[in-house]
Amino acid sequence: MDNKSLRFKVIDWLLIALIILPLVAGIVLKVVTTPASDSIEITGARIYAVIPMPLQDLIISESQVNSWLVLLSVLGVSLYFAHGLSVKPGTKRQLLAEWAVEKVEGLVRDNMGERFIGYVPFIAAIMVISAFSSLISLIGLRPPTADMNVVAGWAILVFVLITYYKLKGGLLPYVKGFFEPLPIFAPFNIIGELATPVSMSFRHYGNVLSGVVISTLVTFALQSLSKMVLGWLPGFLGDFPFLQAGLPAILSLYLDVFSGLMQAFIFAMLTMLYIATGFPEEEYEARQAKKRARRAAA
Repeated sequence: MDNKSLRFKVIDWLLIALIILPLVAGIVLKVVTTPASDSIEITGARIYAVIPMPLQDLIISESQVNSWLVLLSVLGVSLYFAHGLSVKPGTKRQLLAEWAVEKVEGLVRDNMGERFIGYVPFIAAIMVISAFSSLISLIGLRPPTADMNVVAGWAILVFVLITYYKLKGGLLPYVKGFFEPLPIFAPFNIIGELATPVSMSFRHYGNVLSGVVISTLVTFALQSLSKMVLGWLPGFLGDFPFLQAGLPAILSLYLDVFSGLMQAFIFAMLTMLYIATGFPEEEYEARQAKKRARRAAA
């Protein structure tokens, strides 16, 4: 029993290390690759490497690296909560994990219906990865969600799923829908269809990026103001940014925590609603009935 308990604790600590070490590696990488500067710099994601490719060079950017680190940390969190599961909950972590799963199941069931209950892992993954990606700004890392390329990739994946379920009713009804209520509206309907991934990605990206920019500007302004007002103090006291204490943390509660979590929830909600409302249930059931009738006749 002691050996089993020791082995359990060792695995727990290894999983905790899997959660923490990728983020520590990201911080170290940023510190090592960031040049010293006394001025404010608001730029895009730092490019770490460029790999020559036949058609186009493959760029390894800060957003990509941080996305991989987030995925490793999320994997560690998932394995940690899945470690030691039993039929009868005996640990607080299992109770918390079951509560989270039940909440996501209820969310999917309420917004998508019983037919899409299999999307619970997908929706949970969207919310967790998006939230983690935004919240790493609290430890000084650039959030991947502040990069249009990352969020646009998520939106394109969702758009493919939306189109897949719309085609469940048949190709002809799908194409016909662009010409309703009148053929003259076809260009507008096509634009509206293509605008779905654009609006989803820009909404998420814009809110997170604006938080990063505002936080950077406020922090630098307070640093400059502190040096201007309190620079007369002797020794290191004159260089210490006293005015930076407090306000950036308060702003972070909204710009990083609240806004990041809210955007993750909104992205997941839009994913559920677009997929569920785009699914032509009546046309799909009619097609299935025809297929069953043909099989029965054969």
